[in-house]
Amino acid sequence: MATTRRDVMTWALGTIPIALGAGWLDAAHAAGPEPAMPKTDGPGVRFEPHVLRARAAAMAARPFEPPDTKLPKGLDNLNYDQYRAIAFRPKDTFLREGPGPFRIEWMPRGFLYRDHVDFDAVEDTQALRIVQYDGCFVFPPDVPPPKDGETLGWSGFRVKTPINRPDVAEEFLVFQGASYFRAVGRGNVYGTSARGLAIATADPAGEEFPLFREFWIEKPKSDGNLLVIHALLDSPSVTGAFRISIVPGETTTTSVEAALYPRTDLDKVGLGTLTSMFLFAPNDRKGFDDFRPAVRDAEGLAFLTAAGEHCWRPLANPRMLQMSVFADGNLRGFGLMQRQRSFFEYQDMEAAYEKRPSAWVEPLGDWGAGKLVLVEIPTNEEIHDNIVAFWRPDEPLRKGGEYLFSYRIHWGMDGPVRTDLARVTSTLEGGGDEERLFIVDFVGAAVETSKPEDLKAEISCRPGTVIEPVIEANPHTKGLRLAFRVKVDAAQMVEVRARLMRGADPVTETWLYRWTRG
Repeated sequence: MATTRRDVMTWALGTIPIALGAGWLDAAHAAGPEPAMPKTDGPGVRFEPHVLRARAAAMAARPFEPPDTKLPKGLDNLNYDQYRAIAFRPKDTFLREGPGPFRIEWMPRGFLYRDHVDFDAVEDTQALRIVQYDGCFVFPPDVPPPKDGETLGWSGFRVKTPINRPDVAEEFLVFQGASYFRAVGRGNVYGTSARGLAIATADPAGEEFPLFREFWIEKPKSDGNLLVIHALLDSPSVTGAFRISIVPGETTTTSVEAALYPRTDLDKVGLGTLTSMFLFAPNDRKGFDDFRPAVRDAEGLAFLTAAGEHCWRPLANPRMLQMSVFADGNLRGFGLMQRQRSFFEYQDMEAAYEKRPSAWVEPLGDWGAGKLVLVEIPTNEEIHDNIVAFWRPDEPLRKGGEYLFSYRIHWGMDGPVRTDLARVTSTLEGGGDEERLFIVDFVGAAVETSKPEDLKAEISCRPGTVIEPVIEANPHTKGLRLAFRVKVDAAQMVEVRARLMRGADPVTETWLYRWTRG
């Protein structure tokens, strides 16, 4: 069965509480003998990053072999609630007795997650396969455990550490589904996700979802705050060897070193891929009758060009799928960001959208010529991730080649890039079919003491005509507000660009916007 984006990312597993029958979980823990801890199988084999790269390169020379997706009878058609009710036994946590602060919990196969994933423990360059067993799971009354001789197996894992309190290990990182993973910083809840690789995103012929089919987890050597995970990526079109170094904290970082080996020529690759959700916000809420002012995991795409221009593009939930392309010789960074951190911007006591992390991709080394791509997919429900951002190289990845890319993702309340420029804090839009009003608020030290009359608005639109721009102080934000109208006439789409200038120097980041009719 072909996997789709909606299949992979439909459910925010691990973040939604489950209402269960009285006491069944405690009773299940108490019943029967204590299950065995995770065991390793067979003699160790030498493992180093170059060994994994050699394996991936050898696999690329052979046809793709799909992973095992067959599930035991009775577990092959679980619904969402049944799958979520399969509980992990905390006593079976991997690395529980280790020297570091990390604890790893396996996640079962089932529901949408059918791919069989293998795990290995690495210590002193020796890798040992971790035996997959079902004793680490407690099955609810309406979900039969596998029969003797059958194994449900694992689909992914979550990592816990004392990220918010020194005495409580909390989940901050999860790998599950294709090559998806996501992380949070201190005070965050899950939102935006990352992917090891994207292929043919939004292509009419269909998208391909490479998967992480095996992981090697290095046992921490000390009480340090570093966890290193290696992963083997595989798909019909490409294989890859990944080394991911994770450091949790106020801002959690995942540093990715990827070696890619195409099985065929690839001209639609996405590197540093981020995936998120945007349903509606004050600038775009047509067709939504909802008590909440905004529903979104991220509110905008931020990026820093090779020339040093800081840009901000508010996200949208379009009526038709749309793709925006921003060309740049060697992008210095991009991210899907959540800037509004007040509960009152969202009014959702359960989803806590104000706590969703911003995710910023920092390229390491020269990625060469390419384009930043933003894909916005129509959706009517907040359970669907409909926003994708990635870097696409201009040159195709050729069959038989080796391609090395490194980058770091920063997960937290804000991105790592600091600038003296004022930032966009809100975008508002309204008007009729022939003329639109745009209001952009800028906040920051660069505009707090600036007089509106000392600045000039630099605005352009394509097509359309800009009418009556006005800059005024906003005492509520202690910033400046730019208001202007655009005569759109019969245009179906208008691209707008604006920033505030003092002479020849910008004092704000560049605001980019795409208006579409309908």
